Amino acid sequence: MDRIQLLDQYLPPQCAPLIARWIDHFQCEFKISRSRGTKLGDYRPPFAGQGHRISINYDLNSYSFLVTTVHEFAHLLTWNEHKRKAKPHGSEWKANFKRMMRPFFEKEVFPMDIQRAIVQYLENPAAASCSDLRLSRALKAYDVSPEHLCLLETLPIGSLFMWKDDRVFKIEVKIRKRFRCVEPATGKVYLFNPLVEVEAYITKWQFSLSSVNVPFSIAG
Repeated sequence: MDRIQLLDQYLPPQCAPLIARWIDHFQCEFKISRSRGTKLGDYRPPFAGQGHRISINYDLNSYSFLVTTVHEFAHLLTWNEHKRKAKPHGSEWKANFKRMMRPFFEKEVFPMDIQRAIVQYLENPAAASCSDLRLSRALKAYDVSPEHLCLLETLPIGSLFMWKDDRVFKIEVKIRKRFRCVEPATGKVYLFNPLVEVEAYITKWQFSLSSVNVPFSIAG
């Protein structure tokens, strides 16, 4: 399997040939990585005899994979042009990110809802696409998630949910863009991204109550 065929498994149609050309042109080691909870991808500049290195999480949907890939290649191009003189997500990177995204807009590879979110994101790109809630929501709409999972923000305040290793948390309050949640077992407080996927936790009491058929009659 050649590089384009491999990339084609992760990217939207028509995108693999251009990404493959970037990999060759910049002599970049491009790695499809395991899932990492703290980041979708990363870029590492040349160091100790190694060249440019980019890694992207394998489990992203095709649109998220493309946006993250362009994001990291913009870091690479910015490094080539400015080395350490440019800030990681400064004006130089923003300009390169916009420029490298343009060919994919011209190919119309994105659904309209994602394209609108990207256009808004391009006005002032944040450190990562996942930190922009509008873009992240648009991209997540194309995820294929297990039916028993839901987005945290869809649960009401006071709800219990399970997350990672079946740990149980309670939603206390929304603080700006995140939800403050407490882990009843430890009393520890955590801030959660509203778009994290969780499983609603139903206690035995709640389950038994919801299972009871309550008889009723209509007077008159």
